[in-house]
Amino acid sequence: MSNRLFQGVVHQMRGAIDRTIGIIDETGTVISCSDLVRIGEINAPAAAKAFQEADSVIIEGFTYKTFGTQGHPEYAVFVDGEDEQAKKFADLSAVTLGNLKQYFDEKFDRSIFIKNVILDNILPGDIYLKARELRFNSESSRVVLLIRVPDQTDASTFDVIQNLFPDKTKDFVINVSETDIALVKDIKTGISPKDIEKLARSIADSLNTELYTHAVIGIGTPVVGIRELAKSFKEAQVSLEVSKVFDTEKTIVSYDSLGIARLIYQLPTTLCDMFLREVFKMGSIDSLDQETLFTIQRFFENNLNVSETSRKLFVHRNTLVYRLEKIKKITGLDLREFDDAIVFKVALMVKKYLDANPVKY
Repeated sequence: MSNRLFQGVVHQMRGAIDRTIGIIDETGTVISCSDLVRIGEINAPAAAKAFQEADSVIIEGFTYKTFGTQGHPEYAVFVDGEDEQAKKFADLSAVTLGNLKQYFDEKFDRSIFIKNVILDNILPGDIYLKARELRFNSESSRVVLLIRVPDQTDASTFDVIQNLFPDKTKDFVINVSETDIALVKDIKTGISPKDIEKLARSIADSLNTELYTHAVIGIGTPVVGIRELAKSFKEAQVSLEVSKVFDTEKTIVSYDSLGIARLIYQLPTTLCDMFLREVFKMGSIDSLDQETLFTIQRFFENNLNVSETSRKLFVHRNTLVYRLEKIKKITGLDLREFDDAIVFKVALMVKKYLDANPVKY
């Protein structure tokens, strides 16, 4: 936000209210004031008290009122006086200056522009007009990474990520929700998926090292052109939701690597229910106990190899064959047969998907 813009408004207000009026930031520094001599003064105790209160507060003969981003005031306006008139002036000034800041941010802040683009809050026809107005490179290659901290993000999480990508003309770190932070990263054309995953891994490691925070990161596909950023962002969201269902242990999830899980995630639940009923005509999958399901999982992990699976399970080969025969008797599917194994594997994933009831974007 331009301090000169604040100063212009404050100067005009002085003529209307005939009192000293000014603005401090969170450090207590006077950044604008009708009394020019006071600009640059620091009153940290006053700031500490003013920013703790949602309503106006009187401090050392001045009435303070905070304004800025909703839920996180960034500035406080102060007016000379402790009377009711001073309170009204402070309240009105805070509303005026808050609206001015919001307008300025939306018009000139590239980060807010990018946030509106990825969240589809701007008309497609307005994107390139706004990009030209902000002198924004519309045709660069970029990718969206969505960093999710399940325990709720805070300012320190944002700061750590921002410090990793200090070039604010190319890379944009954006608060999306209480748990999600989006990184819109400028990349070289043709960058390999492994390099992007390494980048995501470095972010997760930094958060873990500096804040002891466990983060999960979804990666969209690289795109060219600013209009495609919303697509990459939605893919990053889907990556996180799909991994929450099918790969709960993964911390880095790329949309391109989701495979069949992505297909299942896109299916209507009614179709999934129908598929399960058709596959398990002879007996419900719910009739299989946990030991049997664990055996099936290990059998798939060992590429349908009976000898290798029995070794990993520490059971005799004949014991495993008996269990597989039992599964065939219950479900009608012989997991030693490739086609039946595929159907069963997909069915297990479909059931897991239905049980999770994930959020769709």
